[in-house]
Parts: sequence; C-alpha cells; structure tokens
Amino acid sequence: MSVFVDIAPSSDPNAVSSASGPEPRPRRRRRRGLLTKAALPLLSVAAFGIVWQLAAASGIWNQTFVPYPATVWNAFIDVSTTHDGVRGYAGYLLWEHLYMTLRRVLAGVVIGVVLGVLLGLLMGSVGWVRSVLEPWLTFLRALPPLAYFFLLVIWLGIDEAPKITLLALAALPPAAVATTSAVVAAPVGLQEAARALGASRRQVIRDVVVPSALPETFTGIRLAVGMAYSSVVAAELFNGIPGIGGLVKDASNYNNTPVVLVGIFAVGFSGLVIDSLLRSIERRSVPWRGRI
Repeated sequence: MSVFVDIAPSSDPNAVSSASGPEPRPRRRRRRGLLTKAALPLLSVAAFGIVWQLAAASGIWNQTFVPYPATVWNAFIDVSTTHDGVRGYAGYLLWEHLYMTLRRVLAGVVIGVVLGVLLGLLMGSVGWVRSVLEPWLTFLRALPPLAYFFLLVIWLGIDEAPKITLLALAALPPAAVATTSAVVAAPVGLQEAARALGASRRQVIRDVVVPSALPETFTGIRLAVGMAYSSVVAAELFNGIPGIGGLVKDASNYNNTPVVLVGIFAVGFSGLVIDSLLRSIERRSVPWRGRI
C-alpha cells in the first residue's frame, strides 16, 4: 500500500522553506535597522573629521585656533600618559581629571535631583506650596551659573563646597519643574477611582501619582544632568585642578587649543555615555512609556 502525503505550502510569507532558504523578512529588517542605527553615528563622526581636517588644512585660520585632528590626538596622548618626565597635565592624567569632574557632577546631581523631585512632588500635590515656590524656582532657573558662583565662593571658599553647590543648584530646577508638571498632569480619573476604593492620600500619591509621573521625571533628570554638565567648567574655575574644567581653563590661559579640545571632547563623550545609561535605566524602569 502506498501512502501519499500532500504537504501544502505555508501561508505564512515569513516562513522559511528550508534550512538553506532565505532569511525571514522581519529578521532582515531588524538587522538592517540595527546596522543603519550603528552606521549613521559613525558616518556623522567621519564627516565631522573630514570637515575639520579640511578646515585646518585650508590655511584660513591659524593653527592656534583650528589645530589639525592629529595635533589634538597627540595632545590627548600627552595628557593621558607620562612623557619626558611630565605626568599628564599639571601632574594629573586625563582619567584623573575626568574622575574628579565626574565625582563633583555626581554629588551635585544627586543632591539637586533628590531635592528637585521631592520639591516637585510637594509643589504638584499642594497648590499653595506651588504658588509660593514657583516664582523662586523660575528665578533660579533663569540665572546663569556664573551669576551666583562668585557669591558661593565668597560664602563657601574655594574648595569642593561651592563647586558641588553650584552643580546642585543647576540640576535642581529641571528636576523640580518636570516633576511638578507630571504630578499636576496625573490622571484625575485614576486618582478618584483609587479614592473610591478606599485608598488614602498617601496611597494615591504612591500608587497612582508617582508611577504616572515617572516618565516626565526621568526627562527632568536627564535635563538636570545636562545642566550640571554645562555648568561644570564654571564650577571648576577656582581650584579646579584636578578636573576637566580646571584643565580647560588653565590650557586656555596659554592658548593651548589642543588640550582645550581634549577636555571638551572628554566632557562631551562622558556625557553621551551617562545619557545612554540614563535612557537604559528609564527603559527598564518605565517600560510602559510610549505604549499607553
């Protein structure tokens, strides 16, 4: 007896007919998307390097103002190593300068963000507190860091206290404003439903308001870190060595543009890394963002 088995072709357009068949379309699209996502930043960096090289080679600007990329790379090597008996810049290697700057930024951001989030929760939950504090918060947010840094130096001296205080004051307003807006915009229907089920005010804030405010709060935290980074050079104007800000200021006094650019790139690249880490934490902590 012969048995015939009729195998109908799969109706799934993404099915693979054999092990050696074509790769499924979704997988190809996903791989192509990942390659594009990785290639575009590299292409932009390469394009920037080419334009920089052409600008330096054009002769329009003096090498003091626009040095060659190779000159900046040599300065990076010099600042990062011990050469001819000289250790880095001003006796510290680049990673030591960067470590001190990041430590100051971390301390200032933690203080500013914690106070800003707590202040935002209070202002968003209590109307009269928001009416009293919001003008002062706006006033502080409008001030450039250098406007009050010298006052902090007079009050606190030239050690670490004025630097960390300046960074904390720079980080506080974005975190407070974002958290306040998020708390005020928390869904009223969910809050009323929680109260109807017997939840207390504290439980409503903990279980309804805070989760709904988290996405906007994370945005405020990222802005707070950016504000602290933009203020770090000002924070390290006095007694800033070791530190990237002190390195940049000291090098600028001698028109040492390559070292200044090394410091700028160090702050910028470390900022990109920290922002990527914050976005990763945000995706894990607030997985529902953009889906509801």
